[in-house]
Order: sequence, then C-alpha cells, then structure tokens
Amino acid sequence: MKILLVCAGGMSTSILMKKLEKYAAEHGIELEILARGMNEYDDVYQRFDLILLGPQVSYQKASIENDTHKPVAVIAPYDYAIGNAENIFKQIAKLIPSK
Repeated sequence: MKILLVCAGGMSTSILMKKLEKYAAEHGIELEILARGMNEYDDVYQRFDLILLGPQVSYQKASIENDTHKPVAVIAPYDYAIGNAENIFKQIAKLIPSK
C-alpha cells in the first residue's frame, strides 16, 4: 500500500507518518508512506495509491482529486490530532479495500 500524506507544510504529517509506519510494522502491513506539504505533493503523487489530507487542507480535496485523478480523503480531525493510526488504517481500508 502506498500512501501520500499532505498537509499545509508537511510537518504535522511527518509526525503522523512515523506513527502510521510503526502501526503498520506492528501489524504486518506492507506500507510505503511519504509526507509532503501542499506545494510539494505534485512532484511525487504519481507513485501513490491514495492521498490522505490533513484537516487543515481539506478545502483542497476537490482540486487535488481533479489534478491527480487519485483517491483523495481527509483524515478525521480528532484522529489526525492524536495520531490514531488504527482509525486511519480503517479509513484507508474503506478507500482501497484490496490493499
């Protein structure tokens, strides 16, 4: 599974990325994940199955979907804030169930 995390500057998603990597390793989930800011995602999105947005850039969802033609979802604010990897992986499973 290949996931791109996007937030305003890439900092908060970098923290979340580490939590998701740890959860994936503990649960035997094969995961490639990368965190980028809004001004950097367009250089790398082609390599990913799914783009997850931080709540602070949720207003960009439609634009990113149109630009990338990839599945795009916004992480629930509470799950994002506390880094609830379990709930985020449940969201991912609904979006790309075959992964």
